[in-house]
Amino acid sequence: MKVVAYYRVSTTGQGRGGLGLDAQRSAVAAYCGSRRCEIVGEFTEIESGKVDRRPELTKAMHLAKVTGATLVVAKLDRLSRNVAFLAALQESGAPFVAADLPEANELTIHIMAAVAQAERKAISRRTKEALAMAKAKGVRLGNPNGAAALARAARGNSASLAAIKHGAERFALDVGPIIADLKANGHTSLRALATEMNRRGIVTRRGGEWHAATVRDLVQRLGALK
Repeated sequence: MKVVAYYRVSTTGQGRGGLGLDAQRSAVAAYCGSRRCEIVGEFTEIESGKVDRRPELTKAMHLAKVTGATLVVAKLDRLSRNVAFLAALQESGAPFVAADLPEANELTIHIMAAVAQAERKAISRRTKEALAMAKAKGVRLGNPNGAAALARAARGNSASLAAIKHGAERFALDVGPIIADLKANGHTSLRALATEMNRRGIVTRRGGEWHAATVRDLVQRLGALK
């Protein structure tokens, strides 16, 4: 089984104690050793759990997706305490496992996501109640001139999201940067691109190997999306 490892600590100092980077790496290594996993990539994030932005997590999930690998973290609480992690994980569709609780499955993740969603709804409800109270007190809310612009933006976003959600188009957008990087490094023919994609372990949308024809179809799809 191919895996992509993701580690996170809140501060640089935490790497020296507790479940620091060394301990996380050891936990993932032990898990992979007992199951003969091949680690195809490792990503380390030094960021507070309160911050949603996770560039290294995004990279890890992208690599897992395009290589058909499983995303592995050391402890399940790296997932359960991070709403952004939950949302990004579900959106990516990448298989996930925690070294400390490998039996956790998609149902576990869905339950965590449901709890997070309930919390967001509660926050939204309290916000609406506060706005209603402010309005009742005569506070002027909103901007009539800005409302039309927001409505137009929403319609535009809906159209864009509808296109991106299409499976083939979404996959093309994921693999597009890899194709561009290969071309920049001299792999310009369809056959050369297919050979290098296979060498790097990148799988097609259906999990198979690349051929000149499949690369051609993807490049044409990318051109249509521009």
